[in-house]
Amino acid sequence: MVASLFDQAALVTMAQRLVTSASRAGADAADAIAIRSVSLSVEVREGAVEESERAEGDDIGLRVFLGRRQAVVSTNDVSDAGVAALAERAVAMARAAPEDRFAGLADRERLARDIPNLDLIDHELPGVERLEALALAAEEAALGVSGVTKSGGASASAGIGGMVLVTSDGFNGSYLSSRHSLSMTAIAGEGTRMERDYDFSSTLHAADLSDAPSIGRSAGERAVRRLNPRKVPTGRVPLVFDSRVASSLIGHLVAAINGAMVARRTSFLADKLGEQLLADGICIIDDPLRPRGLRSQPFDAEGVAGRPIALVENGVLKSFVLDSATGRELGMATTGHAQRGVSSAPSPGPTNLHLLAGQRTPRELIGDIAEGFFVTDLIGMGVNLVTGDYSRGAAGFWIEDGELSFPVSEVTIAGHLLELYRGLEPANDLAFRYGINAPTVRLEGLTVAGR
Repeated sequence: MVASLFDQAALVTMAQRLVTSASRAGADAADAIAIRSVSLSVEVREGAVEESERAEGDDIGLRVFLGRRQAVVSTNDVSDAGVAALAERAVAMARAAPEDRFAGLADRERLARDIPNLDLIDHELPGVERLEALALAAEEAALGVSGVTKSGGASASAGIGGMVLVTSDGFNGSYLSSRHSLSMTAIAGEGTRMERDYDFSSTLHAADLSDAPSIGRSAGERAVRRLNPRKVPTGRVPLVFDSRVASSLIGHLVAAINGAMVARRTSFLADKLGEQLLADGICIIDDPLRPRGLRSQPFDAEGVAGRPIALVENGVLKSFVLDSATGRELGMATTGHAQRGVSSAPSPGPTNLHLLAGQRTPRELIGDIAEGFFVTDLIGMGVNLVTGDYSRGAAGFWIEDGELSFPVSEVTIAGHLLELYRGLEPANDLAFRYGINAPTVRLEGLTVAGR
């Protein structure tokens, strides 16, 4: 990887020039953002490379304010004339924009003063040959699993991404992070009785990536385990979500406490701040400062300093996810969760989320279930965050007398998220592998709709 790609000095200078040009064009305040993206990816199938792709680019955006009127513009023209023209166009757009009494830069006292080193960048990024070797090794291992009949494809990728932010209030910050990913999809069975499953690993540093053979074997074994699924009767039974899908439950909750949804009154949790949603002792943490975290960032897209925060503490909803604008609209302070692209104003979004681990092992969660459903795969997007209604297709394994008995597919699980959360119990197997992490969880209050 070219060394200059790790140097953001030119982007910092460009952002500074944009803010200065905006002030000269008549803006009361402004901020400029530059986003670097570099990626290299390889896809293989049946021992041959199907696709190899490289993408590289720097995108620049400018936000200007005239009082409470704002406008956002973006460009890839970084010439002196292009910068001046962009600033003038942004100010002209702001003059024509409607007033937004909540718009504005982040409050100065909340801006990051120090930029912590979160160990986000791996300077040794692989080339095409290395990525091909990883993908082929994962595929070979999957095809070596007895019962696997085809490859659904393997892919490997690496790249860097980063952000520069400069504001007219004096903030000037930048960071870069790297990303390494490897995935494999395996197909087991023949004809109309085929099943597929996958496994993957994604990390910031290559040294943390799971090895290719283990990813391939896991994908193959998962696919074989799903062969010959049965139907199950409709009824209300205890459910246990594998950790790989349990994270979706945390994602739904945090999406419902997004400040934009709460401000619009389009969330079933809009009035639940300070209320008990989950059992005592259960916590959901957002931590943008986790070293090597997949979504770690030393500051948010407004320059606000990051900090770990308990969104749910001892089962009680303690905080919404806010940027400056939604915080002002709700009469609260930003929680440092602003996210932004170059062509849009900031909006709130989470960083590294995790559900704190419980006390019992996954086996203990299952052990006292006479009849239930262990969910390993979810299908569809049947979640209504306005009402809290939950309905999704699912696959997994039927539980009989505390043991996984036989594979199950083509069922629907349905209920209400509030009831679901009240009956949620986490296991003790939390591992940090994704942007949202959760241990295995046991749930009550859902209906399994089968045959």
